[in-house]
Amino acid sequence: MWRIVSLSAVLICALSLACWRTAPQGPGSDGNSADEFANVTDPAQAVALGDQYLDNNETEKAIEAYTRATELNPDLADAWFKLGIAYGLVEKAQELEAKTDVNAPTNQPTGKPNSEKAFRRAVEAYKKQLDANDSDDAAWFNLGRAYNKLNEDQDAAKALKQAVKLKPDDSEYQTELGAILIKLAQYHEAIPPLKKALDLDPDNSRAADLLDDAEAGRNRVDYTPAPKNANSNANANANANANANTNSATNGSAKPTPEEKPTPKPPEKPTPRPTIHS
Repeated sequence: MWRIVSLSAVLICALSLACWRTAPQGPGSDGNSADEFANVTDPAQAVALGDQYLDNNETEKAIEAYTRATELNPDLADAWFKLGIAYGLVEKAQELEAKTDVNAPTNQPTGKPNSEKAFRRAVEAYKKQLDANDSDDAAWFNLGRAYNKLNEDQDAAKALKQAVKLKPDDSEYQTELGAILIKLAQYHEAIPPLKKALDLDPDNSRAADLLDDAEAGRNRVDYTPAPKNANSNANANANANANANTNSATNGSAKPTPEEKPTPKPPEKPTPRPTIHS
């Protein structure tokens, strides 16, 4: 009897182990990722898995998770945006490797990068989301970020301004708006949102660094060099002053002209006093 019970326990344990191996696993698993994500039917769950993998620097698996999310819901804008982030990390690593490794293949892939394709799809999805609700500040914010990734800076600034308008007390929104305005060299306009970001969050180090950049850029723009003829005028004035000093010194060393002496008047003859006879 004991042996039968033990054998049953072993069979249950073995079945449990087999099920655990085929079930979707989180970051760090060594299972087959295709089988893992094939069992995921909730796009939000796929995005959550992608976030975990990305936090653990398992970028390839994050790409698979986000891709699965877009398969389940092609209009899930956040999945497309995060997929673009993950692809961008891979592309930067490949670019760095090509620069540092002399044995790396020199041929570059043709066509648009996968990150750009994903960000483009994110823009389309966020626009569709805003068509349904144009008061969605988070959608405006992420639309601006997606435009920024595509280097479409004017559109990025418009979207971020709308996000700030809808939610002015968000330090991250203000910071991102300041950053894109600096990118557009609109330094004066960048300073107020960055100051606002620091008012909302004094520990926002990114906003503090960007504010320094904005103020430095403003000072460069406001700097006005002296006109070219200013030096000529200054030299002319200096020469004139020098000549005046020379003339003054020369005149001071010359002998003074003797003053003319007045012609003396002849002495007047005294009037004779009359003789008085007694």
